[in-house]
Amino acid sequence: MTSSYFVIGASHRTCSGAIRDRLTTEEAEVPMMLDRLRDAGLTQAVWLSTCDRVEVQAVDERPHEAALAVAGIMAERVGLSEPDLAGQLYTLTGVDAVRHVFAVACSLDSQIVGEPHILGQLKAAHRHAATAGLTGPALESLFQAAYGAAKRVRRETPIAEGATSLVAAAVQVARDLHGDLKRCSGLLMGLGDMGALVLDGLREAGLGRLTVASPVDRRAESAARRMDSHFVPWADLDSALAGADIVVTAAGLGRYILSAQALGAALKRRRRRPVFVVDAAIPADVDPAVASLDEAFVYDLADLERVALQGRVGREAATKAAWAIVDEAVAAFARHRAERAAVPAVAALRAHFEAERRRLLDEHRGLDAAAATRLLVNRLLHGPSEALRAMAAGDGSEGGADTGGAGLVERAAAERLLFQLFRLAESDGPQIDGNEDERREPGREVQ
Repeated sequence: MTSSYFVIGASHRTCSGAIRDRLTTEEAEVPMMLDRLRDAGLTQAVWLSTCDRVEVQAVDERPHEAALAVAGIMAERVGLSEPDLAGQLYTLTGVDAVRHVFAVACSLDSQIVGEPHILGQLKAAHRHAATAGLTGPALESLFQAAYGAAKRVRRETPIAEGATSLVAAAVQVARDLHGDLKRCSGLLMGLGDMGALVLDGLREAGLGRLTVASPVDRRAESAARRMDSHFVPWADLDSALAGADIVVTAAGLGRYILSAQALGAALKRRRRRPVFVVDAAIPADVDPAVASLDEAFVYDLADLERVALQGRVGREAATKAAWAIVDEAVAAFARHRAERAAVPAVAALRAHFEAERRRLLDEHRGLDAAAATRLLVNRLLHGPSEALRAMAAGDGSEGGADTGGAGLVERAAAERLLFQLFRLAESDGPQIDGNEDERREPGREVQ
């Protein structure tokens, strides 16, 4: 069923930006991390690494023990002891893990609800796991159901419009300030998903040049190659700021990475040409004092939302509708898994009935249909009748030994299950005594 699913990781909700930076895995490193998971005994697992989260989504018969093994791998990667890292990790199991995977796929757990990048990132992580041979039926069914839920959310709710409208607002302000964006240069400071989304919109609108920087230079260099842009080391930001007409910050480290002093010096070198600053991070990257500088136009996500006239009420309504779809999809997935889990028992029951039917026909050839079916019913009821009788003997009734009521509870549960499975009603008639009926079968010895 769903009990073997688990998720363990760190995200913008639980982990500092500095730890997240050290934990973040570039695409070229993912196969190595998947090998580590395999060495730890996992057979179905995905390593998902984005700017906002690093987590393992997996299946294991012992999910808690497997999650501890993954926590050890993560602690080793960031150079901390497991207890020191534990407070910044979350672990989910069972239905909670399933719901989390659905929420991630539907962009309900992103910093900006509705942002479109996460679904593509999840699919890429899924492909890496498949290439490494770390997928299987249980994990595949989870991801296909999650993708289906994400498709429904995009189709049936306006949740994606919020992120799209924020980007459109950023493009509008940039054009109002600078005119033709083809003549403009952009600087991305930090690699958060919302920052990348804003830059995507600006580049689609014609932004001429883009430079990427991050507190971790190797990540910035990798992102610059991926985005077909320029890279600048974090230590050389001063010169990059002086050449930037648009600055987008997206680090979310919990401290300011753009100070009034640094941007003030850049504005002097720019001869007071204006700079449009988008603080796309949560928590904020830009020192509030920057907004007091002449020729510095600072917008955070709330400012862009106001420009876009995207009301909080409308966004919350879309989010509520999306969560309703996720909860419906999670319930359907859990129900499907439970039904699949019941298949072996149903198959065994069917095989048992068929074997009894064939045995009876071999033993009593020539019986008419009425006699044959009566004998078959008696045989099929013999085992359950004996089991119920044994339970009754253990609950202290009818002279049986008293076991403190445990037998009574067990018998009552068995009877309720029989009534449920065979849709019986109290008025269906007296209970069939399996032993007495078996004794009347032709050719069977009385026990």
